Amino acid sequence: MSSLLGIDNGLTVTKAVIFDADGTQLSVARRRVPQSMPHPRWVERDMLGLWQATAEAIREAIALSGRPAGDIKAVAATAHGDGLYLLDRNRRPLGPGILSLDSRAGEIVDEWAKGSVFAEALALTGQVPHASAPSAILGWLKKHAPERFSQIGHIVGCKDWLRFCLTGTVGTDLTEASTSFTDVRTQVYAQEAMRIFGLEELFAALPGAAHSADIVGYATAEAAALTGLAEGTPVACGLHDVTASALGIGGHEEGVVSIVAGTYSINEVVSAEPRTDQRWFCRNAIDLGRWNNMSISPASTANYDWFLDTLCRAEQDEAKKTGRSIHEMLATEIDTALKKPSTLLFHPYLFGSPYGNAASASFVGLRGWHDRGDMLKAVLEGIAFNHRTHVEALRDGFAVREVRLTGGGSRNPAFAQMFADVLNVPVTVTSTDEAAAYGAALCAGAAVGLFASPQEGARATCTVSREYRPDPARSAVFDERYSIYGRIAEQLRPKWAEIESLAAQAMGGTA
Repeated sequence: MSSLLGIDNGLTVTKAVIFDADGTQLSVARRRVPQSMPHPRWVERDMLGLWQATAEAIREAIALSGRPAGDIKAVAATAHGDGLYLLDRNRRPLGPGILSLDSRAGEIVDEWAKGSVFAEALALTGQVPHASAPSAILGWLKKHAPERFSQIGHIVGCKDWLRFCLTGTVGTDLTEASTSFTDVRTQVYAQEAMRIFGLEELFAALPGAAHSADIVGYATAEAAALTGLAEGTPVACGLHDVTASALGIGGHEEGVVSIVAGTYSINEVVSAEPRTDQRWFCRNAIDLGRWNNMSISPASTANYDWFLDTLCRAEQDEAKKTGRSIHEMLATEIDTALKKPSTLLFHPYLFGSPYGNAASASFVGLRGWHDRGDMLKAVLEGIAFNHRTHVEALRDGFAVREVRLTGGGSRNPAFAQMFADVLNVPVTVTSTDEAAAYGAALCAGAAVGLFASPQEGARATCTVSREYRPDPARSAVFDERYSIYGRIAEQLRPKWAEIESLAAQAMGGTA
């Protein structure tokens, strides 16, 4: 028998998922990975703790699969992109991993915005830097942590750290390499990019980049002992989780907008030529000669999770005790709210936005007769509206024939239908539950010849579970609400910095 292991490390959970060669999911194991927030805007985690949690998940997934470890023909990892994971010159972790929710480097980005950096970066690298970009975080470290900066030996992504733990080899793939420092046309590292960000001395620390389906090492004896994998199991290079999710639902194709409704609002489409715009990142696709155009912001279902953690604690506790789904427990409240008109709008900018670092979340139109269900419906609507902002940008630049949806929101029929109504286009949901992990597994399968390519594997194994078609009447209502939502955001834009300054005043200068 042949099976494949896909490792998916998100911002809070690391997962190991074993798939049969035909795409059937055999087992999944999860471990939470604690985050540390030692200062405002800092979001970190222990790198060794991440590896330990991942190793435990792999061992459990193998046990749950009912098959021997030797049946696993190859492994590949995916993980959150951007952020920063550093190794010193002895290839040891250099401080904690910095997650893509971290925004400490906002001050650096604001400084760059005042000069020529934005224009130069967009022209050369195909994207404008943002607070969690490796370029910005490295700029922050150079300014505020020079001793740590001086010890940098290797700059890697999260999934590259897991690859190193599995194989002892250092490197990355084409998709991850393009997060800050590649020439958008040649798709390889450019020294000029390092100059733009004032990081010339780190060019040698950039990791070599391979194809996502290249074998880059084999499970070491130490890794095998920790994970239960067979020593010598081939490990493929893997890819950025944004790309992996699109691949896992068969959406890493030209003309298909893949939406990932997860912690980040991810909206992406592949093109056969580079096209740049401040509204999206033009990064490497899996193959050279293809580009993955991503319009994103950290403003999706993390807002929903915050609402549950903050205002639904009793239900959270009951769900933990009984094993019931909290989403099912709240479904009646949401359905009731969806059936009645409401003045309530929500801007889902708790952790970031398309409007820059200063933007913050808000309920607008809140009245005394609104209840928790109304607020929850507004949160879900605001998330869908934020995705629409990004999708409309991509529609301006690329021909789109299909929209596919994945992420936690795709499993909720009411939420998936809301996407179709808000976007006013049919939305396809596939049968793939663990899309990012499956995208990694497809790369692993292609690496050992089970598929001609990761994309061919996706075409052969991904099946559509449901298509949600827009309701004209609901779409008309959402259009009007989206218009007001957008105008309010534009009116708030000049006020967000003033609001942010209130925290600095109250905390003696620390926002």
